[in-house]
Amino acid sequence: MKMLLERGEVSPGKPHNDGRTPLWCAAQNGHNGVAKMLLERDGVSPNKPVNDHQTPLWSSAIGGHEGIVEMLLERDDVNPNELDNDGQTPLPCAVWNGHAGVVKMHLERDEVNPDELDNGGRTPLLCAAWNGHAGVVKMLLEQDEVNPSEPDNDGRTPLRCAALKGHEGVVKTLLERDEVNPDKPDINGRTPLLCAAWNGHAGVVKMLLEREEVSPDKQDGDGRTPLSYAAGNGYAAVVEILLGRDDVDPCKPDEFGQTPLRLATRHGHTAVVALLRHEGPPI
Repeated sequence: MKMLLERGEVSPGKPHNDGRTPLWCAAQNGHNGVAKMLLERDGVSPNKPVNDHQTPLWSSAIGGHEGIVEMLLERDDVNPNELDNDGQTPLPCAVWNGHAGVVKMHLERDEVNPDELDNGGRTPLLCAAWNGHAGVVKMLLEQDEVNPSEPDNDGRTPLRCAALKGHEGVVKTLLERDEVNPDKPDINGRTPLLCAAWNGHAGVVKMLLEREEVSPDKQDGDGRTPLSYAAGNGYAAVVEILLGRDDVDPCKPDEFGQTPLRLATRHGHTAVVALLRHEGPPI
C-alpha cells in the first residue's frame, strides 16, 4: 500500500464499478493500518458510499472492526447516521451481529438515534432481540429514546421476536419492562406465547405463562392456539405445560376444523397424541 500510494498516477479514492473504494475495502476487512494510511490522503472521502449507499463506517460496523469505527467516528466528515438502501444506519448493522463495542461507540454520539426505524420498521432493539444478543439489548434499553415494545411493519415486537427464537435471557429482560405488553399479537394475530410454543421453546413458554396478562388459549388469524402449534409440531414438553392450564381448551378447533389432537395425529407425534387423548374425545 505504501509503495502504491507513493506513485503519482495512483488515485487512492478511485472506486470499483460497484462503488467500493480502497478505504471501503480496508474498512470491510478490518485493516486498521491500511485505513489509517488512506485517511491521511487528500483524495480519500471517508464517507463515500458504495452503490447501495453503504459507507466505510457501515462496512466496518457490520464486521465489528472497532479500531476503524473509532477512526471514522473521529472524523467531522463522516456521517454516523448515513442510511443505506434498506434504510439502515451503521448502528443496527453492528447490533445485528452483536458487536457490543461498536454499538457502544455509536450510542455515545448525540446525533445517533438508537431507535431509528429501517424500511421494514425494525429498530436496533428488535434486531438485537431477534438474534439473542442479550448484552446489546440491555445497552439499548438504557437509552431513554428506545421504545422496548416498538413493532415492525408486520407488527412483530422485540419480545415476539425473542420468543420465536427462544432467547430466554432477552425475553426475561424485556418482560421486566412495564412498557412491554407480553400478549401483544403481530398482524397475523400471533402472540409471543404462540410463537414460543410454535418452536417448542418450553422455557420461554413458562416465563410468559407466569404473566397474568397472557392469554394461553388466544387464537391467531387462522384460529390456531399455542397448543395447536405445539401439538402439530410435536413439542410434547410444551403441550404438557399448556395442558396444565385450566384456561386452555384442548379440543379447540382452528378455522379449518382441526383440533390439536388431529394435528398431532396427522404428523405422527405419538407422545403428543398420548397426552391429548386423556384431555378430550377421540378424533
